[in-house]
Amino acid sequence: MQAKKRYLTLLSAGTCLALLLYLGGVRLRAARHPTPGSRHGPRPGAERPWPRFPDALRPFAPAERPGPEGGGGRVSPRQRRDASAGLYRGRRCRMESCFDFAQCRKNGFKVYVYPQQKGEKIAESYQNVLAAIEGSRFYTSDPGQACLFVLSLDTLDRDQLSPQYVHNLRSKVQSLHLWNNGRNHLIFNLYSGTWPDYTEDVGFDIGQAMLAKASISTENFRPNFDVSIPLFSKDHPRTGGEKGFLRFNTIPPLRKYMLVFKGKRYLTGIGSDTRNALYHVHNGEDVVLLTTCKHGKDWQKHKDSRCDRDNAEYEKYDYREMLHNATFCLVPRGRRLGSFRFLEALQAACVPVMLSNGWELPFSEVIDWNQAAVIGDERLLLQIPSTIRSIHQDKILALRQQTQFLWEAYFSSVEKIVLTTLEIIQDRIFKHISRNSLIWNKHPGGLFVLPQYSSYLGDFPYYYANLGLKPLPTFTAVIHAVTPLVSQSQPVLKLLVAVAKSQYCAQIIVLWNCDKPLPAKHRWPATSVPVIVIEGESKVMSSRFLPYDNIVTDAVLSLDEDTVLSTTEVDFAFTVWQSFPERIVGYPARSHFWDNTKERWGYTSKWTNDYSMVLTGAAIYHKYYHYLYTHYLPASLKNMVDQLANCEDILMNFLVSAVTKLPPIKVTQKKQYKETMMGQTSRASRWADPDHFAQRQSCMNTFASWFGYMPLIHSQMRLDPVLFKDQVSILRKKYRDIERL
Repeated sequence: MQAKKRYLTLLSAGTCLALLLYLGGVRLRAARHPTPGSRHGPRPGAERPWPRFPDALRPFAPAERPGPEGGGGRVSPRQRRDASAGLYRGRRCRMESCFDFAQCRKNGFKVYVYPQQKGEKIAESYQNVLAAIEGSRFYTSDPGQACLFVLSLDTLDRDQLSPQYVHNLRSKVQSLHLWNNGRNHLIFNLYSGTWPDYTEDVGFDIGQAMLAKASISTENFRPNFDVSIPLFSKDHPRTGGEKGFLRFNTIPPLRKYMLVFKGKRYLTGIGSDTRNALYHVHNGEDVVLLTTCKHGKDWQKHKDSRCDRDNAEYEKYDYREMLHNATFCLVPRGRRLGSFRFLEALQAACVPVMLSNGWELPFSEVIDWNQAAVIGDERLLLQIPSTIRSIHQDKILALRQQTQFLWEAYFSSVEKIVLTTLEIIQDRIFKHISRNSLIWNKHPGGLFVLPQYSSYLGDFPYYYANLGLKPLPTFTAVIHAVTPLVSQSQPVLKLLVAVAKSQYCAQIIVLWNCDKPLPAKHRWPATSVPVIVIEGESKVMSSRFLPYDNIVTDAVLSLDEDTVLSTTEVDFAFTVWQSFPERIVGYPARSHFWDNTKERWGYTSKWTNDYSMVLTGAAIYHKYYHYLYTHYLPASLKNMVDQLANCEDILMNFLVSAVTKLPPIKVTQKKQYKETMMGQTSRASRWADPDHFAQRQSCMNTFASWFGYMPLIHSQMRLDPVLFKDQVSILRKKYRDIERL
């Protein structure tokens, strides 16, 4: 019996071994003789690939889709159609593959706008885009110097049903002799596609051009190549723009509604699903989500059972009142991914709740939207109310404050949107000096922090608190001299001696802008600090704000030659500035006002409790403002200042207030700060010139026009020394000499 079992076991094992040898031989022969459809057999030692199974989770996978040229997956019919139409040939473009860096590194970041062709109409919105470029510091009229090219052909509206649609754009673009298949070109676009599917097709082959596009999807967005911009209306201001509406930083926010929306509801077609479901969340109390079917010519033919009720509810509420009294604003997709509601919510300090799956948010390359918005999911609409109710009040205030910063820094005007786009592209080209996330997402923002000045945040006056730093404890005095040195009793020499005695003075620079030759060295008084005399080459007013390499301290004490200040006053002003390094701190104050009769801005030097400027004849500020004045402001404003030999101090105040959104700081001083003994015929006595005041009135309005708004801010704060004018012993006061002046 045992022998029989052993026999059966051996027979079974032998049968299995024979079967394995047979199957292995068949597979080996198949490997040695590849099928006709394969060009090569498997590499020696290569593993057999896993079999391909249908991907049932494809709709939920990341939207990275292989291009028509391959990439390992099957090519969809849509991809084949797009490839054959030539509309997505540059889908795989990146800066490294579709952009020529050589011209940019040779001449810097310069942008050329094609001249407008005869007979071509340009919509007002696109005119504003082109005007913003031509008015920027990046613009060049020489294509040979350009790094980036922008079409004069209107590409903003590519909806074929729009009256702004430009026909035959494909042939017009291809005929441009600088087109070069779109290489180093930037195309602006707000609307693409048309009814019924609203695709992202712009209607012509963009080649290797970059897109600055609104409502762009993450599927079609080319990272680090395209730029997502916000959808803005034709009424969006070209420059300046209105300020945000956040007036009080209250916790909790004293607002009537928690979540609001008011807009169209689409009964059919793309974009209809989310808005059709909003009535499930609407409670008519603190969550008010209103839609209407009453739009379009044939709305009554397609209306559903809810339309009449929705339309009646819709008419009961005022949109502006809701917007300004809500904590959160729903921003669902419409026909396209983007919506006007986005910018409206930002301005109103209403935290946007995004419901537009697949939308590449504006300037997402540099802006951290998690600090200013709630990113929702259309599929989880019913969870939105409970989600926003769970957000802590402190977090809500931080979100609202960030909406105001982003609105005023990047979105309040067409100019800011365009300049932000250009700055992002410039950062890609010059990566070694590009701005980091902190610069883009903290005040004052990327447009006012020029990385060409420094790549170290500690060199700017805005980030000391973030870095745990303080400005250097010394200053450089810059004295602007315009009259010849004929007497040892002249005010400039008295001023030089008084400033040199300050315990915080590191050096004194005398900017010699006088027509007469430089005085001999022995004519200058001996001081305990270095005195550097620089002869101005151009002898113009703006030269006092040049970023001289000789200035090695963070602080600059700017002085006119006829200023009268004591050492104590200098010490106290610098001590105050150390607490406010981003602002102008000084003595002589002036103010502005709106003249209703003349409908223009006015300038006043009356001694009042209200001021908005501190003149740079006796003021301390950060040296970065010299660089910003020289490289940020347009040549037209600086030329005006130089021709008038006036208003340079007003322009500097405009610039600093525009950057900081704060007024300057006035410190205690006597009413008289100018030397009265100077001859009225000297060049320095411009204060006695009857045209001087009229010129300054004119400057105010010219500067306000360029900025697009009035950046100056009124203040009634004056900082005095501790115990100033108190009835206590003078020995207890640190700055006792100020009271004797």
